[in-house]
Amino acid sequence: MVSTVGTAGTPVAGTRGSRGAGASLALHATLIVASVIAVFPVAWLVLTSIKPRDAWQSTTVELFNHPSLDNYTQVLGQTAFPRWLFNSLLVAAMTTVMGVVLSATTGYAVSRFRFPGFRSIMWMLLITQMFPVAILIVPIYNLMAGLGLINQFPGLVIAYLTSTIPFCAWMMKGYFDTVPVEIDEAGRVDGLTPFGTFWRLILPLSKPGLAVAGFYSFITAWAEVAYATAFMTGDDKYTLAVGIGQFVGQHKAEWGLLTASSVLIAIPAAVVFLLVQRNIVTGLTAGATKS
Repeated sequence: MVSTVGTAGTPVAGTRGSRGAGASLALHATLIVASVIAVFPVAWLVLTSIKPRDAWQSTTVELFNHPSLDNYTQVLGQTAFPRWLFNSLLVAAMTTVMGVVLSATTGYAVSRFRFPGFRSIMWMLLITQMFPVAILIVPIYNLMAGLGLINQFPGLVIAYLTSTIPFCAWMMKGYFDTVPVEIDEAGRVDGLTPFGTFWRLILPLSKPGLAVAGFYSFITAWAEVAYATAFMTGDDKYTLAVGIGQFVGQHKAEWGLLTASSVLIAIPAAVVFLLVQRNIVTGLTAGATKS
C-alpha cells in the first residue's frame, strides 16, 4: 500500500500492492489445499501405525479402528529395530562430525587462501556434485573392497562423506566469504596462527553455516539407502533405511510394522531439525551476498 498527496496536502491512499477479496480468497484456498496435501501422508502414516496390523486392508474408512501401540511394541521388542537404530545413530553421528569438520576447514581454506591447485579443487567440489549415486556405487565399492572396508561402518561413513563434503564445503566457502577479512588480519596482529584465527575467531561467527552443514550431513546418512544396501550385509550391520525393508516380503508387506518404524525413524530427524531450524535459512542464504 502506498499513499500520494492530494491537492489539499492530505495523503490519499493508493491501491498499489493491494489485494482484492477474490485474490485473497484464492490465495488462502490454495494455501489450505497445499497444507492438506502436505499433512495427509504424515497423518495417514501415524493413523495406520496405531491400527491393528491388518486394519489397513479394511474397506471401511475409519480414522480410528481400535487404536493400540501393538505395532510399536512389536517393532521395538520383537525385531532388530533397536540394533538398526543404534547403527544409524552411530553412522549419522560420525558422518555429521567428520562432514562438518572437513567441510568447514576446506571451505575456510578456499575462501581465504590462494595456493597451487586452488582452481582445480573448486572445480572438483563442483563437478563431484553432478554424479548420481547409482554411478558411484560400483567404483566406491571396488575401493572399499580393496581397503577391506566392506560391511564396516567406517567404509559407509566414507561413502557418505563423498557426497556431503563437496556440497557443504562449497556452501561453507560462500558463508566464509561474507565474514570480513579484517577479522583474520586482527587475529594475525594479535599473534594467532591461521588455524588459531579460524578456530577462535571465525568459527564462532559461522554457527548458521555449521548448522546447515551438520543438518545436511545428518540427513544424508540418516535416510540413505543405496550405499547402505550395497556395502552392509548381515542383520546386525543394517541401518534403519535398509532394515525396515525386511518387513516387506515377497507376497505381503507388514504395513503396521512399516508405518510404526517410519514414525520412529522420523523422530530423530525432527529433533535435529528443531535444534538447527533458526540457523538454516541464514546459513543457506548467507553466501548470496558479500559484505
